Amino acid sequence: MQVSERFLALLQQQLAQFTDRPDLCSLVVYVALPSDGGEPSLLAIGHWPSGLSLPSKRPDASPASGEDTRRWLALRDGSLLLGALRVDSRCWPWPEALRQRLDATAQCLTEALKLDLEQQRLGRQLALRDDQLKLLVHQLRNPLAALRTFGQLLRRRLDGDSSNQDLVDHLLAEQQQLNRYVDAIDQLTETPALPAASANRQPLLLPPAISSTAQRPLREVLEPLLERAAATAALQHRPWQPPAHLPQDLCPAGAVSEILANLLENAFRYSQPGGALGLHCSTTPEQIALTIWDDGPAIPSEEREQIFAKGVRGSTGQSLAGSGLGLALARELAESAGGRLELIVPAAVIAPGLSPTGNGFRLTLPITTAPAATTSPAAAGPN
Repeated sequence: MQVSERFLALLQQQLAQFTDRPDLCSLVVYVALPSDGGEPSLLAIGHWPSGLSLPSKRPDASPASGEDTRRWLALRDGSLLLGALRVDSRCWPWPEALRQRLDATAQCLTEALKLDLEQQRLGRQLALRDDQLKLLVHQLRNPLAALRTFGQLLRRRLDGDSSNQDLVDHLLAEQQQLNRYVDAIDQLTETPALPAASANRQPLLLPPAISSTAQRPLREVLEPLLERAAATAALQHRPWQPPAHLPQDLCPAGAVSEILANLLENAFRYSQPGGALGLHCSTTPEQIALTIWDDGPAIPSEEREQIFAKGVRGSTGQSLAGSGLGLALARELAESAGGRLELIVPAAVIAPGLSPTGNGFRLTLPITTAPAATTSPAAAGPN
């Protein structure tokens, strides 16, 4: 359990009011921490007087001297122990005025600690909500970009057909309007949220459709992505190299589709204009390897692992729009599917025909064997 700086400031103010009590030796405030044994342990977080050293071990309920002058006041929320106030005094029982002040301090710290913990809980919820919203906005941009690409290609094919071109222009205008809505939603996530209690890395919240483990043939998953990539490459006048073959092995369709869509979007956005890019596929009896590669520039060596962290973007793409979520999502999806996602530079290390200077993002997945078809006795016919 962690507490905020604001709570610690209030704690010190509460304890400092006892400077007029020579009958007190020390005051120490603890918070309760859960333990594996079920019995909470106590961690010291504040003390008075200021020169006192905080205990480094679990507190001992025994008095500091032969006199029975150590007492504990529990900080409770109903039956839940939040912490404790330890009082070492020079007398027992306490004078009535001192007892009332100590009880009031314990009550004040209890209420403040309850509010502090509730604020942290709300902060975590808001942070998780914002992460989910950012993730959904990020993923929504991929199909919107595909709509724009296919719409622009369609308009080219309808050159000279003014009536149908107008329809396509209207579709493209609506796509732009949707993009503006997405941008507006994205700005909502920039509102400062209450601070979360822990700075540890939190997993991304994956929407059910993305994190689904439903299996489909890899060929069915790849075909629409390849069509989109070929269309985008044609619009950008870039060489595009599809895989030489499409495996029929099963794969977690939702995860693979999202991973490759993100990698392709990054390749088109961040690689050098006019440079070649493609998708390379290789298989072994144990695994499938799918690599999205480009013709550079190569990602600097010191950034090649950092860019997989949530919110981190490489130096080569700082001038372009982006959220830094695509690679983090892709790696987490790969791991959730039992595979891995790694960056290999240069891409030619993966296969000789790939770029000798650019980047290769390789997704490796274990082979999933399709269930054997069963034949009913009726279908098999008589013996």
